[in-house]
Amino acid sequence: MAELLRAAVLCNDAHLQAPAEPGGAWSALGDPTEAALLALAAKAGLDPERVRAGYPRVGEIPFDGQRRRMTTVHALPDGGFLACGKGAPDVILRDPTLVCPDEVRTRALDMAEELAAGGHRVLAVAAARHPHPGHDAEQGLRFLGLVALVDPPRPAALPAIGSLRDAGITPILITGDHPATARAIAERVGLAAPGDPVVTGAELAAGLPDGRLDQVRVFARTSPEQKLQIIDRLRARGHVVAMTGDGVNDGPALRRADIGVAMGHRGTEVAKQAADLILVDDDLGTVTAAVEEGRRVYANIRRFLRFGLSGGLAEILVMLAGPFAGLAIPLLPAQILWINLLTHGLPGVALGAEPAEPDVMRRAPRSPTEGVLGAGLWQQVVRLGILIAAISLGYGVWAQLTGRPARTVVFLSLGLLQLGVALGLRTRAASGRPRSALESPFLLVAASAAIALQVAAVYLPPLQDLLGTQPLSLADLARTVPATLAGYVAIRWELRRARARRRVDRRPAEVPPSRA
Repeated sequence: MAELLRAAVLCNDAHLQAPAEPGGAWSALGDPTEAALLALAAKAGLDPERVRAGYPRVGEIPFDGQRRRMTTVHALPDGGFLACGKGAPDVILRDPTLVCPDEVRTRALDMAEELAAGGHRVLAVAAARHPHPGHDAEQGLRFLGLVALVDPPRPAALPAIGSLRDAGITPILITGDHPATARAIAERVGLAAPGDPVVTGAELAAGLPDGRLDQVRVFARTSPEQKLQIIDRLRARGHVVAMTGDGVNDGPALRRADIGVAMGHRGTEVAKQAADLILVDDDLGTVTAAVEEGRRVYANIRRFLRFGLSGGLAEILVMLAGPFAGLAIPLLPAQILWINLLTHGLPGVALGAEPAEPDVMRRAPRSPTEGVLGAGLWQQVVRLGILIAAISLGYGVWAQLTGRPARTVVFLSLGLLQLGVALGLRTRAASGRPRSALESPFLLVAASAAIALQVAAVYLPPLQDLLGTQPLSLADLARTVPATLAGYVAIRWELRRARARRRVDRRPAEVPPSRA
């Protein structure tokens, strides 16, 4: 046991850091697997730094994804040299030069398979004494034993993967671990079902059809080059690929993926530099939260565009069609600026702060080629703009025919219609009803304040002089205020149509999933 732990400490590039304050937690620098080996040796009574000082390293064959082993050479106090190696059990134990009885070799391989099937990461450790440093370090090593490590999935992993699936994102596992280990972990977190295929790097190198690639959820014993190959093939098939990783070997794949996500706590600097995002808490649930937040922000951008562009189009149509309807100058420049100030000011900002829709994580991902005005948005903008303009001009013609101040009526109705649209764009609660004021108060308050200012512009003398408005009777005001309701009803009808179309478009046969 002592020899095994000594070899594990020497054939190791990680370091343990003592806590800065008494009673604090120890931290590790380097690969988490190697740090776990140092922690094991320390708990067994060995001082890793003292062991390394007594056996200085004079040579090294670094870990390689193809070889799946690492070997170091150390000077002994008596003048000889000690070679220490660790790596995958099937590599170390099947080395024909390994000094190990056949029955021990067979038993160790069986035990490694059993431990791997239980979700453990298993390493074989070996060492040998050589007379000089020029001797082939990996020849004639003596088998010392197996070390099994377990990195249990976080409790949040299972619900996070479920949320990703609901969102139309297909999580897959690409690892260099043993296939049995990869399968056990994948089944434990719900990433794969019992009996699902696990494709190894050897099978991938032999040639895996693209049709089967789409069905695979777990890849094991893969090299860094094969991670790039998998990403490239998925992207070539139209998938948007996000890659998470923490090791040096993950750097190229993180860079190649559409979105590279590095672990901030245990990730290497290489992984962090290659990634687009860094998870400070190393929690997969944060990825789910990021997807939800991204969808919320994108939905709010489209919400604002629906509101702002339809109102702007309505103003243009009013100015163009007004003279044909008998209104020589439907609006003054100051009145247009006032309407834009009210609608695009606080209500516009409030639209960007709306919470996510309750079903935002159950929608299929949008196509990467879809524009921000796609999925029927520009058609909605046109219909709303025409409707708002028609209602406003209808009010203006009525006012012109009945001897009322037509320009003021158009000004008031056009502003109220747009603010009614803003109120109708509030997100729904899970029940489908409008959210309460406590859940989403900002838009309700902003739109209400804007409505009050729009009405005040008709009655306050300073604003009348600034905007060129005339006061209306209370009866006329009562006839104009329902324009707010008309805008609200119009946008709710459009949103209901959009939701119905989205339910049809979410059919699995028509919407390919994204991969992450």
